[in-house]
Amino acid sequence: MAKKKSSLFECQHCGEQSTKWLGKCPNCGSWDSFIELNQDQQEVLKQTAKVVNTTSKATPITQIKQDDVTRFSSHNDEFDLVLGGGIVPGSLTLIGGSPGVGKSTLLLKVAGSIASSGKKVLYVSGEESAGQIKLRANRLEANNDNMYLLSEIKLEEIQDELLRQDYEVCIIDSIQTIYSSNLTSAPGSVSQVREITFELMRKAKDSDIAMFIIGHITKDGSIAGPRVLEHMVDTVLYFEGEASKELRMLRGFKNRFGSTSEIGIFEMSAEGLISAKDIASKFFDKSKAQAGSALTVSMKGSRAIILEVQALVTESTYPNPKRSATGFDANRLTMLLALLEKKIDLPLNHYDVFINISGGIKIKESSADLAVIAAIISSFRDRPISKESVFIGEVSLTGEIKDVYSLDLRLKEAQAQGIKKAVIAQKPSLKLDIKTFAVDEVPKMIELF
Repeated sequence: MAKKKSSLFECQHCGEQSTKWLGKCPNCGSWDSFIELNQDQQEVLKQTAKVVNTTSKATPITQIKQDDVTRFSSHNDEFDLVLGGGIVPGSLTLIGGSPGVGKSTLLLKVAGSIASSGKKVLYVSGEESAGQIKLRANRLEANNDNMYLLSEIKLEEIQDELLRQDYEVCIIDSIQTIYSSNLTSAPGSVSQVREITFELMRKAKDSDIAMFIIGHITKDGSIAGPRVLEHMVDTVLYFEGEASKELRMLRGFKNRFGSTSEIGIFEMSAEGLISAKDIASKFFDKSKAQAGSALTVSMKGSRAIILEVQALVTESTYPNPKRSATGFDANRLTMLLALLEKKIDLPLNHYDVFINISGGIKIKESSADLAVIAAIISSFRDRPISKESVFIGEVSLTGEIKDVYSLDLRLKEAQAQGIKKAVIAQKPSLKLDIKTFAVDEVPKMIELF
């Protein structure tokens, strides 16, 4: 009697696997997302796992020769910054973002710049025709004889094209539209995305082709497809921004060749996405001072950016006042409000408090605590703060103001933007043409108002 073959079910949203069908995925919570994989699909899955998890003889680390990572420029300063200094040959980079944010526009512009430097670039589109891409390339001024367009969704055809020319860069737009004839599942399914990404990774490593693949995102903001997709690639970038605003931000969430703390800032113009040159003027207003506004200097990777913290304090009509924060940690806001009630007797338990970081930047460090407190007090007392002052410091639960890292770099940026005064925890070591006020406790800072 023939042995019965085991069944394998897979979630089409996150790639979770189970030996039996489940109505709800225990990993991502999706309903009716499990489908049964046939024997061919299971065999491809096993082969992929064997290649990824190959065993080899261990070697002492002292005998290992270090790889020399070489890079070439994309001729886009912000893009190079996020990648860690440039494009690494043989690397596989995944770029995700919401529809319409400008992923295709950015990569087409980068492709044109790379092609103009003499390198051959293949741009593969499974969503648009070559004529549509040509129309956008005319607007972006990305036309060059070294850039080749291919409107194709079949993986095997793309692989054949990569063999015809000595391409150095390949862009896939997007990974969810490509399919392999070796699998019977539909394009965009977990099995297809996994298989195609693996084949592209192998091609990139074997031929030293820098691969860029565009991925769609789900409702919760994560890249669609199996989680293994992010583990297979070398770099994961997220492109963020609202279609109604000019600024876009490119963040690194994984980078085997550089830091993930850097962000790239782009500006949408008539010529497409370009590197934002005057970053400082994009995130704070230099006009008339208004109550509820305070400036701080935040570090984004190696870059110091002046940000405007806006606060609105208004008397509450409900027993439980509202606390809302956009771009700032809501839990930390609650802590700072409790500190103000305790240390300087502000009756904030009867007031609604709203905090917003202008420009769409999210502050994840604690150096903006002092500016948040200053903006709250300014709004509560209806007393404007000069636009020539910045507040830099972390506030502890005891009301102590602590120093922050890279203070000299922050003050240099503040001085370059015409800031005259800075409220900080201690005097800086660097002599600058900016007046500093060193305060060690929150009650002492209030005396400056």
